[in-house]
Amino acid sequence: MASFPYRTALIIGAGAGISASLARALTDAGLGVGLAARGVDKLAPLAAETGALTFAADAADPASVAALFAAADAQLGTPDLVIYNAGARAPGPIADLDPETVRQSLAVTAFGGFLAVQQAARRMIPHRHGAILLTGATASTKGFALSSAFAMGKFALRGLAQSAARELGPQGIHVAHFIIDGGVRSAARPDPEGRPDSMLSPDSVAQTYLDVLRQPRDAWSMEVELRPWVEKF
Repeated sequence: MASFPYRTALIIGAGAGISASLARALTDAGLGVGLAARGVDKLAPLAAETGALTFAADAADPASVAALFAAADAQLGTPDLVIYNAGARAPGPIADLDPETVRQSLAVTAFGGFLAVQQAARRMIPHRHGAILLTGATASTKGFALSSAFAMGKFALRGLAQSAARELGPQGIHVAHFIIDGGVRSAARPDPEGRPDSMLSPDSVAQTYLDVLRQPRDAWSMEVELRPWVEKF
C-alpha cells in the first residue's frame, strides 16, 4: 500500500468518540496530530496515549482560530489535514429557545467550520495539496423536532463543504463531508439490549475517514454517509 498522503493533522473540536479514534488511527499511520478544544484538560489522557499536541481554542472565535493555526504551524508543523468535529446543540421548542443560545450553537457548528476551512485553505492553496474533512450528522439532511438550531448549523456545514469542495478540489485540496447517521457507541452509550450493531463504532468511522483520505484524486468522494447496517432509513 502506498504511504499515507498527509503528514500533519489538526482535529478541531477534539474529545472522546470519533475524534479520539481518529487521533489513534492517524498516529498509527505516522502523522503528527494536534488536538484542539475549548478545554484541553480532558484531552490529556488521549494526548499521552498518542503523543498528540493539545491546543486550547474557541472554534467560533476568528482570532482564536487564527491563533490556533499559528500555534500549530510553530509547534506541530503546518497541517495538511484539518478535521472539523466541533458542534453545539440548543434543543427545545422553537417558541421557547433563547436566541443567544441559538446564535452560539450556529457559531460553533457552522461559522467555526468556515473559520477552520478558511485558515486551512490559506495554507494549502500555495502547495496545491491538503485535505479538509467536516463531520456532519443525521441533522445534516433531516431537521428533527425540538432540534432547529442543530439542524440549521449542520445544514450550513454541509453547504460549506459542497461549496469548498467545488472551489478547492481543482486546486488539489480534498474536501469531504461525513454524515454520521446514527448514534456513536461508547462505554457510556452501548448498543441497546436486544439491538446489537445498532450503534456506530467510532473506530469504524475513523477507518472510513482514512479510507477517503487514501482515495486517488481522480475519484475523490465529496460526501459519505455512515450508518449501522441494521438501521432502517
